[in-house]
Amino acid sequence: MSDAEWAVVRDAMPVPAWLEGRGGRPEGYCHRQMVDAVRYLVAGGITWRAMPADFPEWDRVYAFFRRWRDTGLVAEFHDRLRDRVRQAADRDPEPTAGIIDAQSVKAAASVPAASRGFDGAKKVNGRKRHIMVDTLGLLLMVMVTAASATDRDAGQALLARLRERHWRIKLVWADGGYTGRLVDLARDALRIALTVVKRTDDTMGFVALPKRWLVERTFAWLMRSRRLAHDYEGRTDTSEAMI
Repeated sequence: MSDAEWAVVRDAMPVPAWLEGRGGRPEGYCHRQMVDAVRYLVAGGITWRAMPADFPEWDRVYAFFRRWRDTGLVAEFHDRLRDRVRQAADRDPEPTAGIIDAQSVKAAASVPAASRGFDGAKKVNGRKRHIMVDTLGLLLMVMVTAASATDRDAGQALLARLRERHWRIKLVWADGGYTGRLVDLARDALRIALTVVKRTDDTMGFVALPKRWLVERTFAWLMRSRRLAHDYEGRTDTSEAMI
């Protein structure tokens, strides 16, 4: 990160417990180096043990990432930065509308059989990423399942989580994979209007559908990072933290 970027990131970082007198061991490393190291790993698609010598030892970086993953600090840090981006775009930090979609990706041999599956529609053996984004394409929620999970079943769980964390959202756009009982459940139980945007029967080739194209652009952003081009993680919560 540049100094200007770090000035913004530093203010958004969660405060360690030991600095607030809540116990814990004082940290003896630079947060800027740790964040840069994790970003390097995700962008470059390297293994933890291949961490360059310019960064701290790989096991210290991994311990930092693992601790932030397990305590929810990865999501907290991300959400703070997302809120700042929304404010910079003259938007309220809390969105009122979102777009939901899923993406199947191949899984490496390191992914256990218990958390992988086969997506018959996409012909992909691996995992599926279910994401919710706002109207800027910024991530609101992410959930990783086996690729065999249906969009409707995973969508129900994702919408329930969304309702707990982003209570102001009233409208969600989706594709045809979310039709059926999920629309009624979202309306009756969650008070969310799930609107399905379908392709017309005479549509040929690629067409950017209203609202739905925003989530497709987010998937394209994710695929720029080589670590996210496939799923290499043994645990689904690690995959979610990487995303």
